[in-house]
Amino acid sequence: MAQNGLPQYLALAKPNPATNRQPWFRGTAPTYAGIFLWVAFYMEIASGTLPQAGLGLSLLGLVFAALICHFLFYLVPGMLGMSTGYPLYVVGASTYGTMGGFLMPGLLMGILQFCWLGVNIALSAKFIVLAAGGAGDPGTAGFIIVCILWGLAAAFVGVKGIQYVAKVATYLPIVPLLMILLVFFTNIGGVGSYKPAADGNALSGMLLVITTVVGFFATAGAAGVDFGSGNQNRNDVKMGGLIGIALAIVVAGGLPMIAIAGAHGKDPTLSSYVFDGVITAQGGFLAKIMFILFAIASFAPACFSSLIAANSIGTMFPKTNKMGMVLIGAVVSIILAATGWALNIVGVFKIIGASFGPICGSMMADYILSGKKWAGPRVGINGAGYIAWAVGFIVGILPSIAGATAAYIPVPPVLAFAIGFILYWVLAKAGLEPPAVTMPAGVISGEEKA
Repeated sequence: MAQNGLPQYLALAKPNPATNRQPWFRGTAPTYAGIFLWVAFYMEIASGTLPQAGLGLSLLGLVFAALICHFLFYLVPGMLGMSTGYPLYVVGASTYGTMGGFLMPGLLMGILQFCWLGVNIALSAKFIVLAAGGAGDPGTAGFIIVCILWGLAAAFVGVKGIQYVAKVATYLPIVPLLMILLVFFTNIGGVGSYKPAADGNALSGMLLVITTVVGFFATAGAAGVDFGSGNQNRNDVKMGGLIGIALAIVVAGGLPMIAIAGAHGKDPTLSSYVFDGVITAQGGFLAKIMFILFAIASFAPACFSSLIAANSIGTMFPKTNKMGMVLIGAVVSIILAATGWALNIVGVFKIIGASFGPICGSMMADYILSGKKWAGPRVGINGAGYIAWAVGFIVGILPSIAGATAAYIPVPPVLAFAIGFILYWVLAKAGLEPPAVTMPAGVISGEEKA
């Protein structure tokens, strides 16, 4: 413990000063848009959705998902970050307590970054092997070698040289956007001929779109605290989300979905609804170049995942060797990638959505109950937050572990959010919410109520 009875990670926290704030179009919007332009987001967005719901309802589900991500998962964390200037691991100490904040959301965010790193390694290795003329199958010698090299490089750069990657990452999202547009215009002519499966379940397909998108976004929504701490005012938070999240989801998810529908319309014998299958169908040298470019554009997200994990570990355990811990995590990520587990992208999204859905829901309840402001760190462990998270997580993860027996649970990440919100509200009113303590530094933006 440190001054004022606070743990060191809270006592030493400093709010982001007003001089470091940026308008939404320089920070929040382009950074979030870059997240959705990462190929992992739209890689399987049409798989299990487009053939079930058809193009129109799939796009409608995408719009619903975009609104859910902005208004439910991002807006409150963004406002909390803007009004306090603090990052997520500090702001989360209200919902989970000064001691409980060690695990959630701080350390949990870091641990899940290694899942993201595993997805990144697996996809990048697959693209590189495909470009080299291989099959891109997990477990093969070439695939494993690329996984090892890519994962270790991302871990090292993420800890030691991220400032160099950050400079390049500002422009790297242009590469996948150009590739998306190329595939889109190549296949747009076949959209009118596309027909979904005759026995498809339209509602199921549309709900899966929402599940996939929200699951992908869940951790980034909670990280809205960090994005918001760089915003100048409430308008920056709102506009950054509407453009960088809602609009970006519709564009980055909709264009590939339309392109995949068009590819199937042009060639009804095409079996794959995965984006790389459509790229392969382009054939020849162009497809190989596209795979290489998608891999190159994925290196920055890999490094950022390593950086976020390193910051989380370094903050919660300041005396540990940050590089050593990140390398251990990277080895786990490499194993997940090399074995092919991380290529179950939708499955990863569901796990992450189940983990962070109730966190975002509980944070919203805490925010409203506190008068639409940050209450400050709460003493010890906030039982309301932990119970709400546990129940929400169990319900959210149930379809992933119980399969068809839990198919009646609709849109698990959103349901997990709702459970987190309702339970936190009820338990806080029942007296399970500990009192708050004062931080050494106060709100700096002058906008306590967002």
